[in-house]
Amino acid sequence: MKWKNTQSLILNSSKDSKIFRLLGSASGVRILELLQNQELNVTEIARRLDLPQSTATTSILALEKAGLIESHNTTGVKGGQKVCTARYKEILVSFTPPELPDKTGVIEVEMPVGLFTSYAVTPPCGLCGRDSIIGYLDVPGAFFSPDRIKAALVWFEKGYVEYKFPNNALYMTKGPIEQLELSMELSSETPGTNPDWPSDISVWINEVEIGSWTSPGDFGDRRGKYTPLFWKLEGSQYGLLTTWKVTREGTFVNSTCVSDVTLKELYLSRHHSIKVQIGVKEKAAHVGGINIFGKDFGDYAQDIVLRLYPGQQR
Repeated sequence: MKWKNTQSLILNSSKDSKIFRLLGSASGVRILELLQNQELNVTEIARRLDLPQSTATTSILALEKAGLIESHNTTGVKGGQKVCTARYKEILVSFTPPELPDKTGVIEVEMPVGLFTSYAVTPPCGLCGRDSIIGYLDVPGAFFSPDRIKAALVWFEKGYVEYKFPNNALYMTKGPIEQLELSMELSSETPGTNPDWPSDISVWINEVEIGSWTSPGDFGDRRGKYTPLFWKLEGSQYGLLTTWKVTREGTFVNSTCVSDVTLKELYLSRHHSIKVQIGVKEKAAHVGGINIFGKDFGDYAQDIVLRLYPGQQR
């Protein structure tokens, strides 16, 4: 990244791929356009662009972290508020061929959100299928109901759920694994909903904590694309699609580095299954609960997807 002056920014599409992806987001570009020569708070941005509050909040946080907008806190009519403005009038992109992982022979397994093999959770907690609640609300023992396989939404405040994925790489490839990827739709969890309810969600693989991602809130401003009609609008409706990648360089969530844990530390070749735990630590900075959405709930028609990217045989 090179700052030419206070009004222009020159990006390299390979080296600055994180920022480049932000510019590929329609909401990100619209926010940058709106903030030219004016300061607006998050609520005003969402209203003027007709965006869900959750989308505006997430986009602004990403743009701010990338250095494309700047913000400061000020006092408004209803208390403190965050005011934002764009840093640049012009952004130039220098294109270079991106280095993408070889998808030839990618090994993929999709795990139903209710097919966990172990758990330790605290209320509020529960399971919901596409037709009805499963078991009893706020009763952790209900998590081992045989009907959990039908779950399309799993939620709890603290603790974890554990899944065991088959390590098919042991049988389907002789080369090393270059990247492990987890894809899942997540949000915070609070009674009702609250778009400003951060929660530090952590993931462990083979009992190694690979990192944490802070969900900005629990979203209920609209019905999720796949959320069943019987589910009340006051409940959690959808989450954000998160992609967790463990490589030889470290661990990344949605292209942001969250830890220096590498593939080597997961010892994949020693295990016939890959153990994945998803949860909220009791002593996390933000204990805001978790919703894990399956293919029949939320905005994405998928459960928890594990992908293994084989490299060249050595």
